[in-house]
Amino acid sequence: MKALKRLHHHYISKDMLLRNLAIAVCLTVSIACSKKEATSTPAPTNPTPTPAATRLINLPAGWKYASLLSAAFPAGVELYFFDTLFQGRKTKAFCLAYDSKRSNIEFKPVLSATVKKPSDFYKEEAGVVYACLNGGYFGGNQSYSLVQYNGTIQAANIKSVSRNFNNVSTAYYPTRAAFGITSTGSPATAWIYHVGAGNNDVYAYPSPSPNVEGSAPQPVPTENFPVGATRWTATAAIGGSPMLVRNSNVLISDAAELISINNTSSRPRSAIGFNSNGIVLILAVEGDNTSGGYAGLNLTELANMMKELSCVEAINLDGGGSTSMVVANQLLVRPGDNGVERPVISAIIIKQK
Repeated sequence: MKALKRLHHHYISKDMLLRNLAIAVCLTVSIACSKKEATSTPAPTNPTPTPAATRLINLPAGWKYASLLSAAFPAGVELYFFDTLFQGRKTKAFCLAYDSKRSNIEFKPVLSATVKKPSDFYKEEAGVVYACLNGGYFGGNQSYSLVQYNGTIQAANIKSVSRNFNNVSTAYYPTRAAFGITSTGSPATAWIYHVGAGNNDVYAYPSPSPNVEGSAPQPVPTENFPVGATRWTATAAIGGSPMLVRNSNVLISDAAELISINNTSSRPRSAIGFNSNGIVLILAVEGDNTSGGYAGLNLTELANMMKELSCVEAINLDGGGSTSMVVANQLLVRPGDNGVERPVISAIIIKQK
């Protein structure tokens, strides 16, 4: 019996020894694996994607949150994309939204002495850049639209255009749309005019000067005409044309603004606006790619898209081959000029302040 007990004790001790050895091996392997994992896969530094319940805007049907391209954005900046049917037509678009009240995010309109691609505006801008969208109208190396930054107006909205009246080329003086951000971060749109010789003498109007092509031109706008004029108080702004959404209603003032830009044709389009919470939205719609691609939108469809995205105010920017949006050093829409990005004179940059 003593021999059996000794044998039994021998097997128990051996069994415990093997069990302890196995546990030790497992712990060693586990620690080694943990160390390897931590070394080869460091903790991500990008912020956690914003939960859908706390998005900057409520996304309309068809729109999706671009989580990968938004990964490096801080809170208050988000990118969305659309690639399905809009009003019965195959449509591709990207929209960047940012909270204009956040002091760490900057809205920066930029002007170049010579035309250059929006992707170059993006690459050459110092600091942390989140997005770049083409700006207003131009011809050659001259801007026809407002470009304003840090309170300084670098380019004025066009002050006159020539139209035929009684078979004579006649000067008209349109008040054209502009989008701006005030010193407190509040967004605004208005029809504006640069009164007098000084570029900083800018007035905003609640309605456009009521020009009608083919009729006698309206007087040159002043601080008293059109009615309701106030000083333009934006410190950073971009001009465009025409107004698309006003007081939450689609209002396309192309006739009064004397602007004809294939208004009823499907084209690439660019726009900027804001919602009732001060969230600014910049939009690029792909177009002119008809070989199995995307035709684009007309102005009415563009206005409806901006309204569906929650805009209470929005203006049209230069479109067609000029439409280009850059995020994370990537072109988001295929350029309308046969896939080649067009050089432009101005752009909008959203960046870290």
